[in-house]
Amino acid sequence: MEKAKIIENCKKLIGAFKEGKLGQTRMPEDTHPNFENNEAKLSYFTLPMALNYQRDSYKLWESALKTYNDKETAEVFDIKSVSIMEKEKLRTLLMKHKLALQPNKHIETWQKIAQTVNTNFDSFENMMKNIQNDYLNLKELIQFKYKQGFPYLSGPKIFNYWSFILKSYGNVPLKNAELIEIAPDTHVTQCSIILGVITKEEAKNLSKEEISEKWRQILKNSGITPIEMHPPLWFWSRNGFLFNL
Repeated sequence: MEKAKIIENCKKLIGAFKEGKLGQTRMPEDTHPNFENNEAKLSYFTLPMALNYQRDSYKLWESALKTYNDKETAEVFDIKSVSIMEKEKLRTLLMKHKLALQPNKHIETWQKIAQTVNTNFDSFENMMKNIQNDYLNLKELIQFKYKQGFPYLSGPKIFNYWSFILKSYGNVPLKNAELIEIAPDTHVTQCSIILGVITKEEAKNLSKEEISEKWRQILKNSGITPIEMHPPLWFWSRNGFLFNL
């Protein structure tokens, strides 16, 4: 399909998303508590992200909310406490409301990220100050310098989506946010085929980074940033492509 036609369809989908024509468009992350402070907010929108692999995002964030609001389990969002917590206790707390589903891997992932941030920055807020609220600096920090300390979160798909969430829900005024790549999960990949950004064969063979690059090239000079397309595409697919282009 011609680039101009793809961009035209993208604009239609953005419009349909804003006008409520794509069906249910409540984001999974819309399920969140009232935060006592900014550190709590950053912790809440970071740690569960690292457990968001091959699972229902709505159930994940519902579990996160229950865990945060439960006085017995809220401690898991305190990175100082988590950093030195016995794994058995952390396992019990994270699994009470099914925030963690894997009794070993999820617990290790959660604690590793908490320890990395606590040891190197003391807090999520300090980490954001360290990167000067710049997406490119965050990318360097998470995907290269401390990659081993941010399991799963450092992966290209989740890292870019997490960056989008930090900006949209964490109120982090990310500079260079227009460079955040689209996160090609199952829904976005399916839409990419329908829109003609990639072929079915390419969907099977291209890496997530290569699909993201295809989107960046298509949207270049269109006035649309890649990550701006994520919500419309995600809901268009998830709701069964009810909106006709």
